[in-house]
Amino acid sequence: MGYHTKPIKKGEMGAFSKVEEEIEELLDAAKQGVHSLIICEMSDLIGAIEAFAEKRYNLSLYDLIKFKDLTKKAFENGTRK
Repeated sequence: MGYHTKPIKKGEMGAFSKVEEEIEELLDAAKQGVHSLIICEMSDLIGAIEAFAEKRYNLSLYDLIKFKDLTKKAFENGTRK
């Protein structure tokens, strides 16, 4: 079973199933409280999101980060709560 406490279904890179896999692995890592594994799974999740966004929506990680920054700004200036 490797690093995780339960079997986790493998997803296909570029498909949403890979994002789901990485979320499950991150949840398991957090439950275990192993910080190095949490960092690894967060990095893997970013990679899965990047591949999915590129394949499905032709968006780059840069595009996603730009929109994330706009959302953060909206919360900071009070236009979004």
